[in-house]
Amino acid sequence: MLTQTTTRVLEPSDLDAALAVLGREPVANAFVASRVHVAGLDPWRLGGEMWGWYEDGMLQSLCYAGANLVPICATQRAVRGFADRARRGGRRCSSIVGPAESTAQLWRLLEPSWGPAREVRAHQPLMVTDRLPIDIAPDPFVRRIRKDEMETIMPACVAMFTEEVGVSPMAGDGGLLYQARVAELVGAGRSFARLDQNGKVVFKAEIGAATAQACQIQGVWVAPEYRGQGVAAPGMAAVLRYALADVAPVASLYVNDFNTAARAAYRRVGFQEVGAFMSVLF
Repeated sequence: MLTQTTTRVLEPSDLDAALAVLGREPVANAFVASRVHVAGLDPWRLGGEMWGWYEDGMLQSLCYAGANLVPICATQRAVRGFADRARRGGRRCSSIVGPAESTAQLWRLLEPSWGPAREVRAHQPLMVTDRLPIDIAPDPFVRRIRKDEMETIMPACVAMFTEEVGVSPMAGDGGLLYQARVAELVGAGRSFARLDQNGKVVFKAEIGAATAQACQIQGVWVAPEYRGQGVAAPGMAAVLRYALADVAPVASLYVNDFNTAARAAYRRVGFQEVGAFMSVLF
């Protein structure tokens, strides 16, 4: 039996249908869902387009096309449709990121025209927890960063981003967009750090995405001179305490598979691997 399929850019009137798709996998979709809950589907407010894949008139899959290209609940047929649209429009994103299987398929289809990538991280474990650890005490010195402490937290944020992604967030526009994002998280009370006696950041992390169902911890960083001293696990326990108490009943993160120290720290705090993401960096 033939089925009618199509892709199109979603409009604000499609919001309920899009949220229903996002709600199928609230942990994996937390990043995009949090943006849609705040901005709706208007491209200007959302920071990109939301593409929809329809089968027999029903919205089945999504793809966020902004600074990142993110397949969401994407079937194999949907990925092919999204790849066709992305190929026609040309690359405008700085990365492709999402669940490993659909992202890998999307990259296989786009690599001939979009490649080569600067780096491909094919397996980034997705980790989840819904409770505090019983054997790791939260670091009592980890606290919310205040709005008047932007100059304190920014160098650590830039160092983390540069170390993680391989390029400085201050390039291009001079860091204006990145500073705005950091300021947004600080203003929302979702930026946390421990400072030493000289006011320098020892540990930091943010709750970067948040919905009523799940939140995502990001930007975890320990100052180089404090690494190997047991700072990360108590720091993460403190951020997790804030996350579960104030934000959502489930906390998640994804981590590079080669970062064995971070994965060990997250496991100590109680995070368990439930899947994997993939990132293609340009």
